Amino acid sequence: MTDAIYQRIAREIRDRIESGELRPGDRVPSTREITVNWGVAMATATKVLVTLRTEGFVRSVAGVGTVVSSEGGEAARPRAQETDLTGERLVLAAVRVADAEGLDGLSMRRVASQLGVATMSLYRHVENKDELVLRMIDHVLREEELPDPAPRNSPQAWRERLEVSARLQWRLFQEHPWLAPAMSMTRPQLLPSAVAHTEWVLSALDGKGLSLEERMHAAVTMFGFVRGVAVNIEPEAEQRQHTGITGDEWVDQQAPALLDIAATGRFPMFSRAVGADLDLRLDTLFEFGLARMLDGIGEWISGRSTLTERRTGM
Repeated sequence: MTDAIYQRIAREIRDRIESGELRPGDRVPSTREITVNWGVAMATATKVLVTLRTEGFVRSVAGVGTVVSSEGGEAARPRAQETDLTGERLVLAAVRVADAEGLDGLSMRRVASQLGVATMSLYRHVENKDELVLRMIDHVLREEELPDPAPRNSPQAWRERLEVSARLQWRLFQEHPWLAPAMSMTRPQLLPSAVAHTEWVLSALDGKGLSLEERMHAAVTMFGFVRGVAVNIEPEAEQRQHTGITGDEWVDQQAPALLDIAATGRFPMFSRAVGADLDLRLDTLFEFGLARMLDGIGEWISGRSTLTERRTGM
């Protein structure tokens, strides 16, 4: 999830502490200095120091200000035995960081701090952050595997199979908000766990009169739909965390502007929607879109079957 402004500033100061630039007893930027240097409000600056204080990185000293703590916090954790570090532990720690702070908050130094090891020790297991993210994607996609045996026994087995895959992806995107933005439509990560979803859809549509290219288009389009809705999970969660306002509350705040637009009379259909009690949450958008996608593929398959019957004289 993309960090709120105060989290990004806190991370910058935390990085200076962890790197040794700011040592125990050194003053960290005051709230006034934060407002000037980062161009934020006093309330945001206060949240920065509260965050660092809660994590144990800083403490308040009367007559001095806020200084780097000599005890507590991630920077003061005892170093773990680096011989105990495994690739699996590294990936699990990285997933925890990304789940809590988003990919923007993920760094080799941050993961090393989480594990209590030297940053350089991570490079014995991964070459760089890009490789680490690939292994994180592979890990979370394997958290909940597609069922075996797959649904096969009904005339609508293809639809059941596509729905199983889409719902599993949606669940994973909700549990790991960074996952959808991390995965690419144009440069897909060729991981066995990701290819398994493509294989699932291709095999579900096999024998339906569709070419391989058509089935591949269906597989990519289905994934694109689920991912397209899911990429909104991360920014919405970030906005809610940063502002403390839910999506419904934000919509309520827009009521005067919506009424002004409706009052122009230019958009009669939209005006009817303004006063209606509509449920447009991401979950409901996913459900609606998934059903319509499957309906459309069903009509496509039905039309192809009818054409085949006509050609064969059946």
